[in-house]
Amino acid sequence: MKFKIGGMTPDEDAKRFKEARKVGGDNFRIAVDANQGYTPAEAIRFSHLVADDNLLWFEEPCQWQNDRRGMRDVRFAGGVAVCAGQSEFSAAGCRDLMEQGSIDFCNFDSSWSGGPTEWRKVAGMATVYDVKMAHHEEAQVAAHLLASIPHGTYLEYFHPKRDPIWHNIIANRPKLKDGRIQLNDRPGLGWELDQDYIKKYRINSRMTEKK
Repeated sequence: MKFKIGGMTPDEDAKRFKEARKVGGDNFRIAVDANQGYTPAEAIRFSHLVADDNLLWFEEPCQWQNDRRGMRDVRFAGGVAVCAGQSEFSAAGCRDLMEQGSIDFCNFDSSWSGGPTEWRKVAGMATVYDVKMAHHEEAQVAAHLLASIPHGTYLEYFHPKRDPIWHNIIANRPKLKDGRIQLNDRPGLGWELDQDYIKKYRINSRMTEKK
């Protein structure tokens, strides 16, 4: 589970995280995502407060100004695994994150830039820097990409109320079982689109033209 932080103080967020850990149990995997909401000092403070609470990773802990340096500081001074890459738009940007020692996990988003080809370039570079791969959103693509490499880890799988299109537009959507996506063995991405669902929400472009 990914847990949102960064909107409160580190102490308040740490208290919330500890409650989630208590409910989930020691073996339940919980990552946190600050969406660049903390300063490096605040991120390090939070990391120390949850040091004994089995944090999976700390995603985008620092504000965007010089965040590569900030994330490296969080990694080493905070003693936590850092995840980032979703805000990069090229393999070169992810390379810089790895070269500067800023991340442990790279969640580059193939749907934002370059598609599967660019994502796999990043995945190849990650092996050199001992960085694991994840993926930002788009589970229908991420599952295939992560399954194709030995250092693939986690994808984001949203509740139907959060992402109804993903749960409806693909007629043969892969099932989630015991926290894992069960992929089929069909060629390519193996999708079958639900034409009835598409038809239901189709907009006639002629009706939307300005007069």
